[in-house]
Amino acid sequence: MKRHRCQPRAEWREKVESVGLTFHSHDNGPYWDESACYELTAAEVDALELAANQLHFLCIDAAEAVIKNNWWARLGIADAAVPVILKSWERDDFSLYGRFDFCYDGMTPPKLLEYNADTPTALVEAAVAQWFWLQELHPQADQFNSIHERLIAAWKRWAGKTIHFSCVKDLVEDEMTILYLRDTCEQAGVKTKSVFIDDIGWHKRENHFVDLDHERIERAFKLYPWEWLWQEEFSAQLAQDCLQFIEPAWKMLLSNKGLLPVLWELFPEHPNLLPAYEVAEPLGNCYVRKPKLSREGCNVSWIEGGVAIEENGGNYGEDGFVFQATANLPDFDGNHPIFGVWVVDHAAAGLGIREDTRRITGNLSRFIPHYFT
Repeated sequence: MKRHRCQPRAEWREKVESVGLTFHSHDNGPYWDESACYELTAAEVDALELAANQLHFLCIDAAEAVIKNNWWARLGIADAAVPVILKSWERDDFSLYGRFDFCYDGMTPPKLLEYNADTPTALVEAAVAQWFWLQELHPQADQFNSIHERLIAAWKRWAGKTIHFSCVKDLVEDEMTILYLRDTCEQAGVKTKSVFIDDIGWHKRENHFVDLDHERIERAFKLYPWEWLWQEEFSAQLAQDCLQFIEPAWKMLLSNKGLLPVLWELFPEHPNLLPAYEVAEPLGNCYVRKPKLSREGCNVSWIEGGVAIEENGGNYGEDGFVFQATANLPDFDGNHPIFGVWVVDHAAAGLGIREDTRRITGNLSRFIPHYFT
């Protein structure tokens, strides 16, 4: 594994915007950063792919253990959500995608940091922007990236149906992610409609959800966390189970960091897992504290010697925390990469790398393209 310094392409902003990556910069600099790239070997890609494939099904096994043992409180899941999760699980409701975040140095096995299994972002840059970067700058190389093709293949089971796509208003990254996913869905022969979360209505007489055209919403892709849905005005109607959501309710189990201690309990010493517990004591005075439910590294603390040497702010944590052993993060001239392996339709499909000078990845951490030889 190597990190190369690169000369960004002329007019790189216009080039990534042309493929849908409009959120390429922020006030502190570029988010999409092609002043560097990572070169991997085929063996390193194989290791990441294998880890994601194995851990995805281990997570499903752990979710089954939660259900069988009624460990809902361990994940901080509300009582009202349990019947909906159980129905979704028993039906084996369709799941489109997720993203594992790994610590990996190319020498020791990839270590799971968390599974973004409900509302993962960084999709447009991983599936599309870095692919076009590769074709222009490294056409002789390869890239761990079949995300686009696998998304289309996964949607094809819904050909001839209608799927609504929903997110909150005025979040550019979410809106562009939804737009990209709609495009892959339509390429699969599926009709799509857009409706913002705020605009979803409830038809009291006919007992179903509707869009602004009063058309029934039968199935909907939502870029909106399940735990937030249960706080909405229509949360009582969720229990009626009259709308098929993508991602489904059973993914609440996989996207919850409360599953990390369950995984370690069920599969101790697994080479792709870090020790994780519901209390800090087994880890001594060096560990990472993570909210069971959080986004973009919010409220994550890196503890050494009993003191938080790094921590992110935020509004998460009321559902409780888990405690995970610190990972031996790679260091490339002060940059720490996190390897995000995408899972599409239950199989590893591609890689996106984000890095930061801090050890806790946040919403401003840079996306760095990659290739392998």
